[in-house]
Amino acid sequence: MPYKSFGFTDHQLMIRDTIIRLMERELPPEKIEALEKASAYPEEAFEVLAEEGWLALPYAEELGGAAASYKDMAVFIEALAYVHPGITSAYMTTVIYGGMQLARNGNKWMRNELLPELIQGRLKMAIAMSEPSGGSDLAQIKTRAVPDGDDWVLSGQKVYITNAHVADRIVVAAKTDPDAGRHGMSLLLVDTKASGVDIRPMDPLGRRTSLPNEIFFDEVKVDGREVIGEVGQGWKLLMPGLNLERLLLAAASAGQCLKIVELARDWATEREAFGRKITEFQAIGHKFAEMQMMTETSRLHTFHVAEMLDAGEDPVMETAIAKTLSTEYNLAVADMGMQVMGGAGYMMGPIARLYADARVGPIGGGSSEIMRNVIARQLLK
Repeated sequence: MPYKSFGFTDHQLMIRDTIIRLMERELPPEKIEALEKASAYPEEAFEVLAEEGWLALPYAEELGGAAASYKDMAVFIEALAYVHPGITSAYMTTVIYGGMQLARNGNKWMRNELLPELIQGRLKMAIAMSEPSGGSDLAQIKTRAVPDGDDWVLSGQKVYITNAHVADRIVVAAKTDPDAGRHGMSLLLVDTKASGVDIRPMDPLGRRTSLPNEIFFDEVKVDGREVIGEVGQGWKLLMPGLNLERLLLAAASAGQCLKIVELARDWATEREAFGRKITEFQAIGHKFAEMQMMTETSRLHTFHVAEMLDAGEDPVMETAIAKTLSTEYNLAVADMGMQVMGGAGYMMGPIARLYADARVGPIGGGSSEIMRNVIARQLLK
């Protein structure tokens, strides 16, 4: 089935085609399965993205970047996720969650020394916000940073931190004024090799090539220059990045929907039952119709939001809608794809893996319940 673009430029189509060719070469199905079984980070694919300049994509030209538009980034992430959700998470934890904080809010040392290292693939990053007591109410985090002269001493615990086990630096949200609510939170750039940092990989259902982690901070010394932005501005620094994060999570889910429909269709068109191709049965045909409607709706919302962002708008409600619909539809499409394939889909393989991968979508990056709160507030304010 021909790929449907949504007013993509020739440059954006080039991005899509190049990334799919590149990643399918680096991550053929048998390699993905081997990495998944070993819970291994897709190091070689990540290195290729760095070598080919793709880690520079979202940054301003004066920072050595390519100044990609929001729609460029959505096209890129959709293509990346179409090949493998794990490499998408690997890219986003370093380039988006970590790197964009350096680019937007970092001091000269972060922007002039660390960001070039990241763009060249020599610096991996992660961001640590969620804690055992909760992840949605960020203002109530318990991780503390107390002053020590010009420096800080960090203590606390984070959980479900994607790719912390391979990161060199982690952006950590911590309370520097425990009595000031969201205004008492700061962002610290923590060296994972620092004394007192203990990172322990966890055992998730899916996304086995980009593992979540527990992190323990035991009186970790943080240099004064490792504060991102100003002390007490952590909340303010995090909020502007939410539109981009939600857009790209929606794009990733849309890419996974495309792959699931393709895999299920390829299987179903060769399968016979009761002397007929199973695609001739209305029950099967309707499942594919539902899968396609969900996929197209996800993509429509994703690229509409990208265009709004590129036009300079602040589409908080729309990005929340895109993220919620795309991640929930991704899970539904994966479930229907598995149902179409029956026992073959239930056995460990591409569809089972994509089903497991999809389950985190309505949880991570702001749960569907929190997204509905955001949508309602924007609508009713």
